[in-house]
Amino acid sequence: MVKARIADAAGRDAVNRALATVADRDTEATAVRYLLQVLAEGAPGNSVEVRVPPFGAVQCIEGPGHTRGTPPNVVETDALTWLALATGGTAWAHALEHGRIAASGSRADLSAHLPLDWAGADTPKPSGTMET
Repeated sequence: MVKARIADAAGRDAVNRALATVADRDTEATAVRYLLQVLAEGAPGNSVEVRVPPFGAVQCIEGPGHTRGTPPNVVETDALTWLALATGGTAWAHALEHGRIAASGSRADLSAHLPLDWAGADTPKPSGTMET
């Protein structure tokens, strides 16, 4: 089963609304899934699995893949941290240092891929950085 691609306009709108206010669950889910989609398109591959429960997960980054069970390289974070990382509201190192990310495996450092170049990236970033 192939997941439907989120159109850039719908994704951009959801991300902007999620960054501007406390978003409803559907908006937050669309924003998270859209930015996961952007990551997977910008860093294709299947050596790292990025999980943002309960909203979604993608495999990305070139390298050795896996076929069964839990992949050797996994990144997991919550929705708000993912939105902040993907849009430049916080840095990878800051989120990792403060326990906002669980990352395992030699390829699980996404700092080279963040923030993402998404359809709304030219919009103003959230003020400051996300603090724990």
